[in-house]
Amino acid sequence: MYTASTAFLEALAEAGVDYLFCNFGSDHPAMIEALAEARAGGQRMPKVITCPNEMVALTAAQGYAQVTGRAQAVIVHVECGTQSLAGAVHNVSKGRVPVLIFAGASPFTQFGEMKGSRNEFIQWIQDVHDQRGIVRGYMRYDAELRTGRNIKQMTFRAMQFAHSDPKGPVYLMGAREVMEEALDPAAQAGMDAADFTPIAPSALPQEAVHALLTDLVQAHRPLIVTSYLGRNPQAVRELQRLVGPLGIAVLESVPNAVNLPHDDPMYQGCQWNEPRQNPLLAAADVVVVIDSDVPWIPTVSKPRAGAKIWHLDVDPLKQDMPLWSIPARRVFRAHAETALAQLNAGLDRIALDVARIGERRAHYIRLHEERRAVLAAAERKPSGDVLTAEYVTACVRAHVDADTIVLNEGITNYPVVVNHIAPTRPGRMLNSGGGNLGWTGGAAIGAGLADPSKTVIALTG
Repeated sequence: MYTASTAFLEALAEAGVDYLFCNFGSDHPAMIEALAEARAGGQRMPKVITCPNEMVALTAAQGYAQVTGRAQAVIVHVECGTQSLAGAVHNVSKGRVPVLIFAGASPFTQFGEMKGSRNEFIQWIQDVHDQRGIVRGYMRYDAELRTGRNIKQMTFRAMQFAHSDPKGPVYLMGAREVMEEALDPAAQAGMDAADFTPIAPSALPQEAVHALLTDLVQAHRPLIVTSYLGRNPQAVRELQRLVGPLGIAVLESVPNAVNLPHDDPMYQGCQWNEPRQNPLLAAADVVVVIDSDVPWIPTVSKPRAGAKIWHLDVDPLKQDMPLWSIPARRVFRAHAETALAQLNAGLDRIALDVARIGERRAHYIRLHEERRAVLAAAERKPSGDVLTAEYVTACVRAHVDADTIVLNEGITNYPVVVNHIAPTRPGRMLNSGGGNLGWTGGAAIGAGLADPSKTVIALTG
């Protein structure tokens, strides 16, 4: 029988979902039947991965999406399963990771008026006000499926939100009566996932391209600060094209991606919670913040007075943060790869001060080499019986190659892992993007499923 559950699963497959990370319950019989019928008939459907713990399910979907860029689906049991997603909801939201979460809901009939009506005691207890409200503050979109007749449209719309900047999780819920609804397959045939493409990347105005290039070229100590530009490997390549020829330093602040290869001479390290002024920020006369939620902690470290500060981000207002600001005079909603490509394309239309650029490039190369020497000294084998985090991480690095993905949940040792794994390839080091602990286990499963050719190393502190 072709039901709303069949249409929903078809929509997920058509939207590029490969896996369902599931914790099924009494709200999902129609979905289980639809999967069984599809398997018997040889129809392509997403593969089911049963996850007894909902947080593991969501972190596995997160790990898969972090490697591939494609949202996967998480299926949970009504409001209880929604709450059991726990802090993983925070991570996928703050980490801007696309994922679709579907939860059933207690049946809305109790006397057998419709197929799927209540037949277990728990369905009264699990009937709550505003189930979607449990996670709404973290979602890019949430909706209730009220009929099977537009279920593909609703699913494609949710996926469109998940993959549009700022990317993130979406939440759909549907009662058993809706998911059991019998449908005419022909009525669903006209709905096409290709009609729900993500929003196109936003660019800088041409005036801003020229003004920013002018500031960067004329600066004495230009600096780019970023946290997650490297979620898009193409943005890293554009950043390299810009900073090398112009002699611009790059500082990672609380990085959760490889934003610049660590062997690039313009790479100047990372900062986290160090209780001291960062000398790069103190010296910079032009600071460009690209894709960063915490470019600095102003009570201990901030740009020098009078520095020109630019801010580029797909969400520069940080709309899900009640308190957020930096003293940027020029702020743009812009896609990092697109904006950097514009800057690179504009270089041939601006006069370059070759001597100035040469001096600051030499300065940053010297700082880069000095930093590498300090890190190498910290990695020496301890003379006593206690191993250091630096030495152990360097030993792990000896087994990291081009086919390795490192998951970093070092917590207090976050900077140690970043500094001493020293990744040189975009996409080869990831972290949760948020503040909830317990990410690596599920994320390692998802990352391994996403690219079985890669070795996944999960480091937890």
